[in-house]
Amino acid sequence: MSAYPVVSNPYGFRPVNRIDGLPYAGAFRQLPIASNYNTAIYYGDPVAIVIGGTIAKSSTSGSEVTSATIAGIFVGCQYVNSQGQTVQAQYYPGTTVTNAVAYFVDDPMAAFKVAVGYANGVVTTVQQNAVGTNMSYYVGTGSTTTGDSGAWVTAASGNSTSTLPWRVISIVPDTNVTSTTFCEVIVKINTQQYNNATGITLA
Repeated sequence: MSAYPVVSNPYGFRPVNRIDGLPYAGAFRQLPIASNYNTAIYYGDPVAIVIGGTIAKSSTSGSEVTSATIAGIFVGCQYVNSQGQTVQAQYYPGTTVTNAVAYFVDDPMAAFKVAVGYANGVVTTVQQNAVGTNMSYYVGTGSTTTGDSGAWVTAASGNSTSTLPWRVISIVPDTNVTSTTFCEVIVKINTQQYNNATGITLA
């Protein structure tokens, strides 16, 4: 019998704690989003610091992401909308806004909960032997209703390849499908931007 609640769709990456066991205290960093950046960013999307010192999605690919530089996970933003109102939002709409500032969890020690899926986004499972492997991910389609990301890690990708963006550090027993199969895992950023000796180009 499966556990409650049932995970029916991917929802992006959610900060849960640090890999040293300390709880996640809600800390995040704030950096601007470029005024001409017209791609929506959803709560739980991986983001990167790009030229100009601004924030953008780490990848916008509709295909499997097997290599990505990731500074952290997007957890909301502030911007001025077309009516001149300052808005605190779950997601960045990518159009008709100004003065946008991204909030993102950038602690290299942070651990995140994420759903496991097939290439088509259908939630599936892994077993205990996924722990310690590296995984790719899909960006997915975010929801303008909830503001949540549609990202997930790829079940079939678990291996030792060093360029894969995510390291699985544990499984999530609370939503197991059976006693040996799990549809959510805890991961850390494997290709964290702050740990990369190569910086961005000065604009």
